[in-house]
Amino acid sequence: MALNAVALNPNRTPRSLDISEHFARTIDTGVEFTLLLPSGTSLPSTGPSTPGSSNESKKTSGKITETGLITFSERRLIFISDRPLDKHTPAFESFVVPLECILSTRYEQPFVGANYLALSVKPTRGGGLPEVESVGIEVRLKGKGIYEFTCALDKARECAIYMRRKSAEEDESLPAYSTPAPSGSSTPYAPGDIPDENPPGYDD
Repeated sequence: MALNAVALNPNRTPRSLDISEHFARTIDTGVEFTLLLPSGTSLPSTGPSTPGSSNESKKTSGKITETGLITFSERRLIFISDRPLDKHTPAFESFVVPLECILSTRYEQPFVGANYLALSVKPTRGGGLPEVESVGIEVRLKGKGIYEFTCALDKARECAIYMRRKSAEEDESLPAYSTPAPSGSSTPYAPGDIPDENPPGYDD
Protein backbone atom coordinates (compact mmCIF):
# COMPACT_ATOMS: atom_id res chain seq x y z
CA MET A 1 0.00 0.00 0.00
CA ALA A 2 1.47 3.33 -1.00
CA LEU A 3 0.76 7.01 -1.55
CA ASN A 4 1.63 8.81 -4.80
CA ALA A 5 2.92 5.61 -6.43
CA VAL A 6 0.34 5.07 -9.20
CA ALA A 7 1.56 5.40 -12.80
CA LEU A 8 -0.97 7.58 -14.64
CA ASN A 9 -2.11 7.88 -18.23
CA PRO A 10 -2.34 11.39 -19.78
CA ASN A 11 -6.07 11.47 -18.88
CA ARG A 12 -5.20 10.74 -15.22
CA THR A 13 -6.47 7.19 -15.20
CA PRO A 14 -4.23 4.43 -13.79
CA ARG A 15 -2.00 2.43 -16.08
CA SER A 16 -2.38 -1.34 -15.98
CA LEU A 17 0.53 -3.28 -14.50
CA ASP A 18 0.47 -5.56 -17.55
CA ILE A 19 -1.91 -6.80 -20.25
CA SER A 20 -3.60 -9.21 -17.82
CA GLU A 21 -4.84 -6.48 -15.44
CA HIS A 22 -8.34 -5.17 -16.09
CA PHE A 23 -10.22 -2.56 -14.06
CA ALA A 24 -13.62 -3.98 -13.11
CA ARG A 25 -15.32 -0.88 -11.67
CA THR A 26 -14.48 2.80 -11.99
CA ILE A 27 -16.23 5.85 -10.50
CA ASP A 28 -14.62 8.97 -11.92
CA THR A 29 -16.71 11.76 -10.35
CA GLY A 30 -18.08 12.61 -6.94
CA VAL A 31 -15.72 10.36 -4.95
CA GLU A 32 -14.70 11.52 -1.47
CA PHE A 33 -11.73 9.50 -0.19
CA THR A 34 -10.75 9.94 3.47
CA LEU A 35 -7.68 8.61 5.30
CA LEU A 36 -8.13 8.19 9.05
CA LEU A 37 -4.71 8.77 10.58
CA PRO A 38 -3.93 7.34 14.02
CA SER A 39 -3.21 9.87 16.75
CA GLY A 40 0.34 11.21 16.69
CA THR A 41 1.06 10.24 13.07
CA SER A 42 1.39 12.33 9.92
CA LEU A 43 1.71 12.18 6.15
CA PRO A 44 4.83 13.44 4.36
CA SER A 45 4.59 16.78 2.57
CA THR A 46 3.80 16.60 -1.15
CA GLY A 47 5.61 19.82 -2.06
CA PRO A 48 8.30 22.31 -0.98
CA SER A 49 7.85 23.30 2.64
CA THR A 50 8.55 26.52 4.49
CA PRO A 51 7.58 27.26 8.09
CA GLY A 52 3.96 28.32 8.26
CA SER A 53 3.23 27.40 4.64
CA SER A 54 0.38 25.14 3.49
CA ASN A 55 2.99 22.58 2.38
CA GLU A 56 4.24 21.96 5.89
CA SER A 57 3.76 18.51 7.45
CA LYS A 58 0.13 17.44 7.27
CA LYS A 59 -2.30 16.86 10.12
CA THR A 60 -0.81 14.88 12.99
CA SER A 61 -4.09 13.01 13.45
CA GLY A 62 -7.68 12.90 12.27
CA LYS A 63 -9.16 12.86 8.79
CA ILE A 64 -7.45 13.83 5.53
CA THR A 65 -9.78 13.96 2.54
CA GLU A 66 -9.31 14.27 -1.22
CA THR A 67 -11.84 14.04 -4.05
CA GLY A 68 -11.29 12.25 -7.33
CA LEU A 69 -11.53 8.86 -9.05
CA ILE A 70 -11.71 5.38 -7.51
CA THR A 71 -11.29 2.06 -9.30
CA PHE A 72 -10.23 -1.51 -8.69
CA SER A 73 -8.91 -4.44 -10.70
CA GLU A 74 -8.48 -8.09 -9.78
CA ARG A 75 -5.25 -7.02 -8.02
CA ARG A 76 -5.47 -3.44 -6.69
CA LEU A 77 -7.72 -0.74 -5.28
CA ILE A 78 -6.72 2.72 -6.55
CA PHE A 79 -7.73 6.30 -5.79
CA ILE A 80 -6.52 9.30 -7.83
CA SER A 81 -7.04 12.87 -6.65
CA ASP A 82 -8.58 15.54 -8.90
CA ARG A 83 -5.63 17.77 -8.03
CA PRO A 84 -2.32 16.90 -9.76
CA LEU A 85 0.88 17.53 -7.85
CA ASP A 86 2.33 19.79 -10.55
CA LYS A 87 -0.49 22.35 -10.15
CA HIS A 88 -1.66 22.02 -6.56
CA THR A 89 -0.50 20.59 -3.26
CA PRO A 90 -3.00 17.90 -2.32
CA ALA A 91 -2.44 15.87 0.85
CA PHE A 92 -1.88 12.96 -1.51
CA GLU A 93 -2.28 12.61 -5.27
CA SER A 94 -2.91 8.87 -5.42
CA PHE A 95 -3.38 5.83 -3.22
CA VAL A 96 -2.97 2.14 -4.10
CA VAL A 97 -3.36 -1.06 -2.08
CA PRO A 98 -3.22 -4.72 -3.16
CA LEU A 99 -6.62 -6.31 -2.56
CA GLU A 100 -5.15 -8.95 -0.24
CA CYS A 101 -3.82 -6.15 2.01
CA ILE A 102 -7.37 -4.93 2.70
CA LEU A 103 -8.01 -6.30 6.18
CA SER A 104 -11.76 -5.63 6.23
CA THR A 105 -14.60 -3.90 4.38
CA ARG A 106 -17.87 -2.61 5.84
CA TYR A 107 -20.92 -0.97 4.31
CA GLU A 108 -21.90 1.69 6.86
CA GLN A 109 -25.42 3.15 7.12
CA PRO A 110 -25.32 6.02 9.63
CA PHE A 111 -28.47 7.62 11.00
CA VAL A 112 -27.24 11.00 9.74
CA GLY A 113 -25.41 11.43 6.43
CA ALA A 114 -24.88 9.28 3.37
CA ASN A 115 -23.96 5.61 3.43
CA TYR A 116 -20.28 4.93 2.90
CA LEU A 117 -17.65 2.22 2.48
CA ALA A 118 -15.28 1.73 5.43
CA LEU A 119 -11.97 -0.08 4.93
CA SER A 120 -9.14 -1.19 7.16
CA VAL A 121 -5.85 -1.64 5.30
CA LYS A 122 -2.36 -2.77 6.18
CA PRO A 123 0.35 -0.16 5.44
CA THR A 124 3.47 -1.14 3.53
CA ARG A 125 6.88 -0.13 4.86
CA GLY A 126 8.15 2.87 2.91
CA GLY A 127 4.76 3.47 1.27
CA GLY A 128 4.25 6.95 2.74
CA LEU A 129 1.78 5.97 5.45
CA PRO A 130 2.47 5.63 9.17
CA GLU A 131 4.00 2.25 10.06
CA VAL A 132 1.12 1.01 12.18
CA GLU A 133 -0.94 -2.20 12.20
CA SER A 134 -3.78 -0.70 10.17
CA VAL A 135 -5.11 2.54 8.71
CA GLY A 136 -8.79 3.34 8.24
CA ILE A 137 -10.34 4.60 5.01
CA GLU A 138 -13.81 5.96 4.26
CA VAL A 139 -15.20 6.28 0.73
CA ARG A 140 -18.32 8.34 -0.01
CA LEU A 141 -20.06 9.15 -3.28
CA LYS A 142 -21.82 12.45 -3.88
CA GLY A 143 -25.34 12.03 -5.21
CA LYS A 144 -25.17 8.24 -5.66
CA GLY A 145 -25.07 5.02 -3.67
CA ILE A 146 -21.97 2.95 -3.01
CA TYR A 147 -23.55 -0.42 -2.18
CA GLU A 148 -22.94 -2.04 -5.60
CA PHE A 149 -19.33 -0.86 -5.65
CA THR A 150 -18.84 -2.29 -2.13
CA CYS A 151 -20.25 -5.71 -3.09
CA ALA A 152 -18.12 -5.92 -6.25
CA LEU A 153 -14.97 -4.91 -4.35
CA ASP A 154 -15.70 -7.52 -1.66
CA LYS A 155 -15.94 -10.29 -4.26
CA ALA A 156 -12.71 -9.20 -5.96
CA ARG A 157 -10.93 -9.05 -2.59
CA GLU A 158 -12.10 -12.55 -1.61
CA CYS A 159 -10.91 -13.90 -4.96
CA ALA A 160 -7.49 -12.23 -4.57
CA ILE A 161 -7.07 -13.67 -1.06
CA TYR A 162 -8.07 -17.15 -2.28
CA MET A 163 -5.60 -17.03 -5.17
CA ARG A 164 -2.83 -15.84 -2.84
CA ARG A 165 -3.46 -18.72 -0.41
CA LYS A 166 -3.68 -21.25 -3.23
CA SER A 167 -0.37 -20.08 -4.65
CA ALA A 168 1.26 -20.33 -1.21
CA GLU A 169 -0.07 -23.86 -0.70
CA GLU A 170 1.23 -24.96 -4.11
CA ASP A 171 4.67 -23.57 -3.30
CA GLU A 172 4.74 -25.50 -0.01
CA SER A 173 3.74 -28.77 -1.70
CA LEU A 174 6.60 -28.69 -4.23
CA PRO A 175 9.34 -31.33 -3.53
CA ALA A 176 12.69 -30.11 -2.30
CA TYR A 177 15.22 -29.72 -5.13
CA SER A 178 18.58 -31.44 -4.82
CA THR A 179 21.53 -30.84 -7.13
CA PRO A 180 22.38 -33.98 -9.16
CA ALA A 181 25.95 -35.29 -9.26
CA PRO A 182 27.99 -34.01 -12.24
CA SER A 183 27.73 -36.25 -15.30
CA GLY A 184 30.83 -38.18 -16.39
CA SER A 185 32.23 -38.43 -12.88
CA SER A 186 34.63 -41.33 -12.28
CA THR A 187 36.40 -43.01 -9.39
CA PRO A 188 39.64 -41.19 -8.55
CA TYR A 189 42.84 -42.89 -9.66
CA ALA A 190 44.63 -44.75 -6.88
CA PRO A 191 48.09 -46.23 -7.59
CA GLY A 192 47.55 -49.01 -5.07
CA ASP A 193 44.77 -50.48 -7.23
CA ILE A 194 47.23 -51.72 -9.92
CA PRO A 195 48.27 -55.42 -9.41
CA ASP A 196 51.93 -56.03 -8.67
CA GLU A 197 52.16 -58.92 -11.18
CA ASN A 198 50.92 -59.40 -14.74
CA PRO A 199 47.93 -61.72 -15.29
CA PRO A 200 48.62 -65.38 -16.28
CA GLY A 201 49.77 -65.78 -19.90
CA TYR A 202 51.54 -62.46 -19.95
CA ASP A 203 54.75 -63.44 -18.15
CA ASP A 204 57.93 -62.18 -19.76
